[in-house]
Amino acid sequence: MHDDFRVPGRWEPGDPRGLDDKVVGGVWMFTAGHPVEVDGPMRIPNEARMSPLDFSLAGAGLTPVVHPRVAAIFARLAPGDVQLLPVDIEGQREPYFLLVATRLIHCIDEPACLEAHRYGPGDGLPERVGQYRSVRGLRIDPTQVDRARVFRPWGWPVTLVVSEVVKEALEREGVTGARFTPVTDTRH
Repeated sequence: MHDDFRVPGRWEPGDPRGLDDKVVGGVWMFTAGHPVEVDGPMRIPNEARMSPLDFSLAGAGLTPVVHPRVAAIFARLAPGDVQLLPVDIEGQREPYFLLVATRLIHCIDEPACLEAHRYGPGDGLPERVGQYRSVRGLRIDPTQVDRARVFRPWGWPVTLVVSEVVKEALEREGVTGARFTPVTDTRH
């Protein structure tokens, strides 16, 4: 599931901020694939007063921001896979939610991907060794996913993966701002 950057006149949400106007947590805090703890209310600036979409990725960390009706779909279909944190968007009456995928699953099917490159010992980032430097044409092994309906792939958590059930529910609801790319081959 991706942010559809092709939507004309779309808003560009920034990083979630606390009441002190400082960015909350590290830039990747909400996309690391595990539950998070936040001290106090959060907000997302919207100086241009653009209308938020139902689904957007906010800031440098690509944090999913969802409308309450989208949050309700995730809460209903994947309650054990997500954490929904209220966030105020400047200029909007109703609270939106940060969507945190709380599962990180070893599932990338490297041979099926168009391209997958990992960090090695000589790359100068010892904490990233074994994780992916880049992945193009992501494919996952669905046998590794079990019953998860929302998750992030281990080693490449910049991607939010949703099951077909969740995708279809979002499409039926007419959710704006989201686009979907298949990550499994029909042979599975």
